Amino acid sequence: MQPLLINPTRRLEPSKISYRGMVPPPAGLGARRMRLEILALFRIFTGQKLKVSKRLVSQGIPLKTEDRLQEEAAPGKRTVYEEEYVRQLFDTIAPRYDLLNHILSSGIDILWRKKAIRLLRAYQPKRILDVATGTADLAMEAARLKPDSILGIDIAPQMLKIGREKIRRKNLGHRITLEVGSAETLPVPDKSFDAVTVAFGVRNFSNLKQGLSEMRRVLKSGGVAMILEFSLPRRAPIKQLYRFYFRQILPWIGGWISRSKEAYRYLPSTVAQFPDGQEFCTILRSVGFTGIKTFPLTLGIATIYLAHISNEEVEQ
Repeated sequence: MQPLLINPTRRLEPSKISYRGMVPPPAGLGARRMRLEILALFRIFTGQKLKVSKRLVSQGIPLKTEDRLQEEAAPGKRTVYEEEYVRQLFDTIAPRYDLLNHILSSGIDILWRKKAIRLLRAYQPKRILDVATGTADLAMEAARLKPDSILGIDIAPQMLKIGREKIRRKNLGHRITLEVGSAETLPVPDKSFDAVTVAFGVRNFSNLKQGLSEMRRVLKSGGVAMILEFSLPRRAPIKQLYRFYFRQILPWIGGWISRSKEAYRYLPSTVAQFPDGQEFCTILRSVGFTGIKTFPLTLGIATIYLAHISNEEVEQ
């Protein structure tokens, strides 16, 4: 989206104008440009909205308008994206998705997946469903548990194509199968899996409760759901540094390497609006999960959730 040049003849309340993001003003404004950049940095680190004076507006300072990937949802609400939009987004970045994940996380995402699967070892699952499997990284890690079978489901065919090639190279085709499917209407029977997993996928569900309800539906008596997802650090200065990285660094690097700036504006927006921590635990309980445990990772940047179904609940 192009910056919008504010009409200098239009009367605007300065309290209603915020400088959203680091959009540089026209050359030649000197100190005024520096002032705006300082204000933008202040906003990034504090999360506060800043006022821009009528004088700056009247001189044609371009303010970047909000698009649907940059909207800040009201407290407790998420911006919902259509499934087809999400599918196209991930199909577009599929060829460089793994590379970007490892670069942008400095490889920490690999360690997170390993820990998540280690937590499942005690359950000794024989049949595992990996929802929003993407390029099958978590499914391949889960193969270390030596289950009888792993089924990976994802809405993006191009992501699955890359996943199948990775599975072939690792000689895991006898254990892992990938299929196109929606998390909100899982194409599998009730009570058919011992464990359901999802890594960095639940925040992309168009209908979060529906997706979680489907995960519960397909679990056997005594089954477990393991969810690995980004979360927001609560303590300073990690909170401010994390916000700066996700809003400014990640979209720039991700957009440059993947050639899709939109996809890497989408990511920070979904993380910022995701109901993490105890709020997410409350949602899990609302769809019927019990015995929920949380495992914060790397100063709270990500969290593993384990959610269970008791034998009594399933039998009723």
